[in-house]
Amino acid sequence: METTYAGAPATYPIAPARRFLRQLGVDTQYVLLGFPLGLLTIVLCMTGFALGLGTMIIWIGVPILAGSLAMSRGFAHLERLRINPVLRRRVPHPRYRTTKATSWIGKMFAPIADGQSWLDLVHGIFRFIPSTIAFCFTFTWWVGALAGLTYPLYDWALPHVPDNQELPELLGFPDTAAVRIVFNLAIGLFFAITLFPVVRGSALLEAQFARGLLSGVGELRRQVAEANAARDVAQEQKAAAVSAEATALRKLERDIHDGPQQRLVRLAMDLGRAEQQFAHDPEAARATVAEALTQTRETLDELRALSRGIAPPILVDRGLQAALTALAGRCTVPVDLDAPVVERLDPAVESAAYFVVAEALTNVAKHSHATEVQVSVQRNATGLLITVADDGVGGASLAKGHGLAGLDDRVKAAGGVLAVESPDGAGTRLTAALPL
Repeated sequence: METTYAGAPATYPIAPARRFLRQLGVDTQYVLLGFPLGLLTIVLCMTGFALGLGTMIIWIGVPILAGSLAMSRGFAHLERLRINPVLRRRVPHPRYRTTKATSWIGKMFAPIADGQSWLDLVHGIFRFIPSTIAFCFTFTWWVGALAGLTYPLYDWALPHVPDNQELPELLGFPDTAAVRIVFNLAIGLFFAITLFPVVRGSALLEAQFARGLLSGVGELRRQVAEANAARDVAQEQKAAAVSAEATALRKLERDIHDGPQQRLVRLAMDLGRAEQQFAHDPEAARATVAEALTQTRETLDELRALSRGIAPPILVDRGLQAALTALAGRCTVPVDLDAPVVERLDPAVESAAYFVVAEALTNVAKHSHATEVQVSVQRNATGLLITVADDGVGGASLAKGHGLAGLDDRVKAAGGVLAVESPDGAGTRLTAALPL
């Protein structure tokens, strides 16, 4: 089993027994040291607060109160460092109110207007309560365990009443010394067995009290900020998905209008002409029908190509590597494909990766004037990294109005990021990262 402690440079293995004893030592020193610190902070913080509040009417209490808040902030910072190994995680440091004032008066009023500074002062005044409770339990259990387990070593030095022979005979022991030793050993064994959970619970009681006052508000603010950031990202992904869908529909409509629709119009005209020719020129009618059959096959080929752009069957049936191989084979520019076979990914990720490569190769074939393009698809611990690089004229951009804008929206809709490096005359390198 591996465990990482705060401040450790790397993860290293610790045996369960050693980890158990280490945590017991950490919790014990935390509680035993917390008791005198609690005494010190309650005296200093309470004195400073009472003195500052009492002399506030003559204004001398303002600097005293500000100094008390600054002092409590120092004790709070020390406590945050102490509770890290107890909670087995790093407690975040909250943000304190800052001021732009340059005068000493403005700087003096900054801690008084800061809510976290007052929470630090509250902790300094009331931390003695959980510290005392934790200290009493921890000290009692350690003394009970050590005194009970080592009782046979000092029983001879303790004064005892004259032996009562009836009790030993009743219990089956030869004399009362054995009764005392066994009884105290049993007590020591009880305290030793229950030592870790009691000390651990005492340390957590004191540490969680400190965490709630010293970092709870800061953690809550951070969680709210993260939730807001996640909401913004979700809204951006939603907008990108809507934009990508609209772009794909417009492209599909344009492709159908420019391709199959025109061919179907011509097919209808050819069939109408053949119908008129059958009456007076059957040979011309047959030639027209043959040409119509050719138009039908070409229309079917275009419809199949469009269907591959919507949902390529090879991607669904055989996976991303096979689909990219077929895509590279159809490209008019030679493609050097590096896409190792991996296990099947989420369909949304595979679809997004396929369309990134498909759109990139389409742009390379239409605009880059490249002689070669390299495609790499690699999976790492966090996601899928797709790179498409060509040796063309460059000048590609993700700005609206360019060919890659819709691709950028599609990648964002999948939760990924897209980057393009395309200096003029130096080729284009497109990189997309998709989360798994």
